[in-house]
Amino acid sequence: MKINLKNKRILVTGGSGFLGSYVAGQLKKHGCKNIFLSDSKEYDLVKMEAIERVYQNTKPDIVIHLAAKVGGIGANEKNPGKFFYDNLMMGVQMMEIGRQEGIEKFVALGTICCYPKFTTVAFKEEDLWNGYPEETNAPYGLAKKMLLVQSQAYRKQYGFNSIFLMPVNLYGPKDNFDLESSHVIPAVIKKCVNAVKHNKKSITIWGTGKPTREFLYVEDAAEGIILAAENYNKSEPVNLGAGFEISIKELVGLIAKLTGFKGKVIWDTTKPEGQPRRSVDVSKAKKEFGFKARTPFEEGLKKTIEWYKKTI
Repeated sequence: MKINLKNKRILVTGGSGFLGSYVAGQLKKHGCKNIFLSDSKEYDLVKMEAIERVYQNTKPDIVIHLAAKVGGIGANEKNPGKFFYDNLMMGVQMMEIGRQEGIEKFVALGTICCYPKFTTVAFKEEDLWNGYPEETNAPYGLAKKMLLVQSQAYRKQYGFNSIFLMPVNLYGPKDNFDLESSHVIPAVIKKCVNAVKHNKKSITIWGTGKPTREFLYVEDAAEGIILAAENYNKSEPVNLGAGFEISIKELVGLIAKLTGFKGKVIWDTTKPEGQPRRSVDVSKAKKEFGFKARTPFEEGLKKTIEWYKKTI
């Protein structure tokens, strides 16, 4: 049964963040008028008091829960406890109060980090419980994975309509370019652009360059989330991806080409490099709610680079 979002009161947690701003924009394009964006400065969703307050103040029909404590490998290594606790408490409490309030639907955003470290490519949703996640981001991945357990348990016991989506690594304009906490694409873009600007002869990248990743342009991800919110009403997890795999070495070479960096890439093999391979099977999202990524990878990278250059 399709849910018409146009006349619904929709709360987007993390609404002022990277993905949240795009989801809000897509909802407006869909004609939604009653969109409420929660901000961590106003509502610290780790605390139950703030969660109860945001529900009281917005009275939503639909909750799209995007708020998360996220970062790259370095940030995960430095903050495993915080990444576990903050993500678990935000998600579990948001869903529980949503259930108590009798909301129509809860859209929970998981992560590709939920998957076991050694998963056969392309990752299928059925593979989710076949092992332990990659160590550097396991606390984050497991905290998110508990929302899937909660979603399925709440549907079984309470008939609560919640869904669980697992996007691959997102990228695009407005991404986080802070090298202390950023993911790989913004980090490499920043290093290459700055090297060109300051005439540096080399950049240093963590690892060997051998691991592979899959990337989804943020506008496509927002479209996928809204399609699922409208059309998908089951608690089985669904991948959101673009259906391709690229090595970090190839990625760095492509970004260097697009930014005009012609210097040397130094691989710091003393640093961790995360999961060996990542790429998901995208067939379930297409079958269940008609989602297919539209933005070619190189085009998305160009837009991201152009946006970053305008901000410095």
